Amino acid sequence: MKTQRLHLAEYVIEAVGLGIFMISASVVTALLELPTLPLHQTIADPLLRRLLIGTAMGLTAIAIIYSPWGKRSGAHINPAVTLTFWRLKKIQTWDALCYIAAQFIGGWLGLLIAAMLLGSAIADPAVNYVVTIPGQQGDLVAFLAEFAISFGLMTLVLNVSNRMQISQYTGICAGILVALYITFEAPISGMSMNPARTLASALPAQIWQAIWLYFTAPPLGMLLAAEVYLRQGQKKHQSQICCKLCPNQETPCISPMCCQQGCGKFPSKNSLSTRHR
Repeated sequence: MKTQRLHLAEYVIEAVGLGIFMISASVVTALLELPTLPLHQTIADPLLRRLLIGTAMGLTAIAIIYSPWGKRSGAHINPAVTLTFWRLKKIQTWDALCYIAAQFIGGWLGLLIAAMLLGSAIADPAVNYVVTIPGQQGDLVAFLAEFAISFGLMTLVLNVSNRMQISQYTGICAGILVALYITFEAPISGMSMNPARTLASALPAQIWQAIWLYFTAPPLGMLLAAEVYLRQGQKKHQSQICCKLCPNQETPCISPMCCQQGCGKFPSKNSLSTRHR
């Protein structure tokens, strides 16, 4: 299939992106949460440790989004993000399916690499394969929390990325939000927002507690954010929506359904085709 051959590099980038995120999450969590390590012993406050973990993961997300690879694929690294852009008709069905498959595979491989790096430490209860499970408030509260933070992230992405004056800061804003979510929301649901990220941890840990909510709340929250964006005076600007978390002039969008059809903010795929491959 021509589309599959043409965009294979982008699929690989999506897998690598989430894989790197999972490795970073595992290593940073181990360094700060393993009771035998100096950092954990020095920083007794769990809120402060979560702030440091959140900061590290926010910076990881920002680095992925603004990397040359992230600029090329759009750095979705999340099936819920890809599904939302598919709903907005900014990515074709085949590309969306391949993105999602790559994200699941990449997240799982990243966790396996992290397990090799950390050895038995990754299975320690303090790290526990960085699984995402509901907190003491229960499954319903965790579902609502995942829905809310996913809605918040996509609302931010759509509103920032589609304002030309600030679009280049979309990845930074998203990274800051990830840091805040990990710091304050993680005790409620584990702060996933990402079905592929949750499954990557659940597979080796064999912990399936309330996994349904991590496959439903994030896409539902992001899809609702897209609907709200389109209906709040933005529908006439639907053609401006770009399917990248870092809209840029260096690489074209993956789909002719995106900026090529009238975004106006970025060069079309044809004008950049010689620089893309």
